[in-house]
Amino acid sequence: MVNGEEGDALPKIVDVEERRRRLVEAVWALAVRGGVEQVTLRKVADEAGVSMGQVQHYYPSMQALVRDALDRAVQAVNTSIETAIHAAGEAGPEAVLRACLHALINPAEESVRLTRFCLAVAGRAVSDPTMATVLAPAAGELLSSTADLIAAARQERGAAPRDTGRTDADVCWTLATGLGTDVALGYRSPEDARRVLDHHIGQIVGG
Repeated sequence: MVNGEEGDALPKIVDVEERRRRLVEAVWALAVRGGVEQVTLRKVADEAGVSMGQVQHYYPSMQALVRDALDRAVQAVNTSIETAIHAAGEAGPEAVLRACLHALINPAEESVRLTRFCLAVAGRAVSDPTMATVLAPAAGELLSSTADLIAAARQERGAAPRDTGRTDADVCWTLATGLGTDVALGYRSPEDARRVLDHHIGQIVGG
């Protein structure tokens, strides 16, 4: 194809988001295999099959690249929770509650990889407040909405209301996160993790 005078090739259109995603996936893979300390710009370039110059064009430092990889990993996990909630539809508050918590113990390969990457980065969070913030436990709006689901589920079951909804929500997410980690590391089967989580949910909604 030509543009203008014959022989003037059209400039190649670069998909910036696709390039960044490719580099981030390389970080995920390297960190899961050897720990985040082993991730370097050179290794990311080799893993992604690009030049060092391309990596540095999109990310000025290793810290910026790892931080974006972490942000995208957490965003992907949040998207999986939103997808689970959407799939539950109008099934009722207890079904929605179970669906969003079960999303954290997903045995799918991508979910396991994201969880392992977040664990690999956790050590760096000790000295990097920005990463520590990203990996912080559930808070704010998420806990409030989960507490509302718990209250609605109790009402649906005919259980008496209680004033510990936000604490119950906090425990739910803490448990789901821990069980998801166990599944990702192979300590528990997905079935065992769901059994434990479902037992707890049944307790707090009046089962």
